[in-house]
Amino acid sequence: MTASTDSDMTASPDAPEAADPAAEPAVARPASVRGRLVSATARRSRPASARRRRRSSTLVLSLALMATGVLWTVLAPSGSAQDSAADSAAVREGRALYLQGCSTCHGLNAAGTVSGPSLIGVGEAAVDFQMSTGRMPLAKPGAQAERKEPSYSQVQIDQIAAYIQTLGGGIEKPEVSEEALADADLMFGGELYRANCAQCHQAAGEGAPLTYGKYAPALTNATPEQIVEAMRVGPESMPVFAESQIDEEGATAVAAYILHMRDTPSPGGHKLGSYGPVPEGLLAWLVGIGGLLGVCLWIGARQKV
Repeated sequence: MTASTDSDMTASPDAPEAADPAAEPAVARPASVRGRLVSATARRSRPASARRRRRSSTLVLSLALMATGVLWTVLAPSGSAQDSAADSAAVREGRALYLQGCSTCHGLNAAGTVSGPSLIGVGEAAVDFQMSTGRMPLAKPGAQAERKEPSYSQVQIDQIAAYIQTLGGGIEKPEVSEEALADADLMFGGELYRANCAQCHQAAGEGAPLTYGKYAPALTNATPEQIVEAMRVGPESMPVFAESQIDEEGATAVAAYILHMRDTPSPGGHKLGSYGPVPEGLLAWLVGIGGLLGVCLWIGARQKV
């Protein structure tokens, strides 16, 4: 009994150690439980990654906005916002002036009435020509509007022209600089003038009568801008010369030739109005032949005495 008991109580070297009663029993977790634990760990690490991505996106967006602002500052045309605001103000002022002084004849919407034509699509060049030469507002009905002192200042004319330009567009007001006039080819301008203008405005630009009470006005008081505007819009009986016929360089040359022709002193003495050989011949007959006849009569009277 004792031997058997001792042999039973003696532990075999290969036998497992006795479990500690105080230790927790090992429990095998199911696969679903292990998956939930992995998911919880991933969820705990996910906010940190999202915060890092948001910080990176914010940094990239800030750099992009800064780069865009720098490029806009360097490349954008200066004063565009101010120019747009000034243009809008000019249009508003021009509309107010139009409604006050022009709408009676041309209509509240510039569509024309029985007293005046439509101004939609005529452009600011036509408005500047008619108003800067004083032809509009019209003083009185007639075969042709006459040139007179302007009723509006140039600033007001530009405002009305800006408003009309918004109504269907049209030919814009030309800009003829002093440098362009100084560099213009006078010989070329003279050829163009004699070929296209002298038939009506006379060789020296003094004007001439036309049919039905109309006339080609003298160019003695026309500015370079008014000359180019008249060529582009064709007021009254004047034909329109588009850029396909006379380009900008040619129009500037014509204006420069007219200025040179009227401002250059006559080498032959008094111009006699620059009306050509007819008044010069008439003056020769009246003064020359009349003087000779007077001398002959004086000689005959002395011989009788």
